[in-house]
Amino acid sequence: MKILVLNCGSSSIKYQLIDMDNNAQVMAKGVVEKIGLEQSDLTHQAFGGEKHKVSKPCPDHQVGINWVLEYLIHPQCGVIKNLNEINAVGHRVVHGGEIFKDSTLITPEVMKQLDACIPLAPLHNPANIKGITSMQNLLPEVPQVAVFDTSFHQTMPDYAYMYAVPYKFYRNDRMRRYGFHGTSHKFVVKKAAELAGLDINRCKIASCHLGNGASLAAVVNGKSMDTTMGYTPVEGLVMGTRAGDLDLGAAMAIMEKENLTPEQANAYFSKQCGLQGISEVSSDMRELRAAAADGNAQAALALKMFAYRCKKYIGAYAAAMGGVDLVLFTGGIGENDATMREAACQGLEFMGIEMDTAKNAGIHGEDAIVSTPASKVKVAVVTTDEEKVIATDTLNIIRK
Repeated sequence: MKILVLNCGSSSIKYQLIDMDNNAQVMAKGVVEKIGLEQSDLTHQAFGGEKHKVSKPCPDHQVGINWVLEYLIHPQCGVIKNLNEINAVGHRVVHGGEIFKDSTLITPEVMKQLDACIPLAPLHNPANIKGITSMQNLLPEVPQVAVFDTSFHQTMPDYAYMYAVPYKFYRNDRMRRYGFHGTSHKFVVKKAAELAGLDINRCKIASCHLGNGASLAAVVNGKSMDTTMGYTPVEGLVMGTRAGDLDLGAAMAIMEKENLTPEQANAYFSKQCGLQGISEVSSDMRELRAAAADGNAQAALALKMFAYRCKKYIGAYAAAMGGVDLVLFTGGIGENDATMREAACQGLEFMGIEMDTAKNAGIHGEDAIVSTPASKVKVAVVTTDEEKVIATDTLNIIRK
């Protein structure tokens, strides 16, 4: 079965065509960027082939997805002969609220429920829905599945997901902690447990998804019991451009000083804060390291803040879970930045964490245990594959 995985952002479409009958082989992947601008870019790459990049106007997501389909059957760089070879489409949907606790087949009723979730993620869900409706228009007979960032965290207990604000906001508006990166956390905790020789149903894991967006999850016996992201993906860790944990008084003072509306404040705390805001250099970890090495104190401070917040939450979640058997690192930073992994674990020796510094330094973008054999708590690096999770869930639902 060939499954097209789509991840539609407000001005982009990331895609992969995956052959689930051939060990989940990625047949082709790519991205459409700058949708809605005068010139949009498509970068397409077939498995084992060179990247093809073209630019032309792309006014909306339907045109963008049509562009993707054209390249999948392109005579030179396509990977299928006709669109009938696409058996199903899996969509990443950021927010499923409390309605969707699992991935689901898309039906007219589901579409109504997705619309009802828009207020919970006004920056993300509309784009996800555009991707679904566009594909329905282009390939109406192909079944589609929605896979939610939030569904993995629906096992959190109420005392972990509730905010200490008047209860009416939960009762009327379902205002609570939802958590995100669920597809990644779901995939990597199982993979890391197998790597460490642990039974996923009998262990406690601190899962660190570290990238431009970053979150930790406390996972007990394979189920999420807490996570750092909240009602929106802005809460929790220091991120590339997101503020993370921030005192409400400070947020309101910034809004007043910058004369920001609520909508402008949402964009400000999501796009102008974090590593970028502290360093005033970059949101990219590599550029920050280079700047810090050249003596930039703000870049060095941003790096320390990132590591400290990560370490603090590892310790907090160890307390919440009543111990920890495994700490895992994934995501662009978690998989490739050995220095950050070491910094995040430094000082946690009292918990039984003993890093193998030399081994950790040599691990970049691969699966490995980077703690010593004597370490009571195992530390793992695992590569994530959210598209594979989406394709797997899609396959299982279609087969049912």
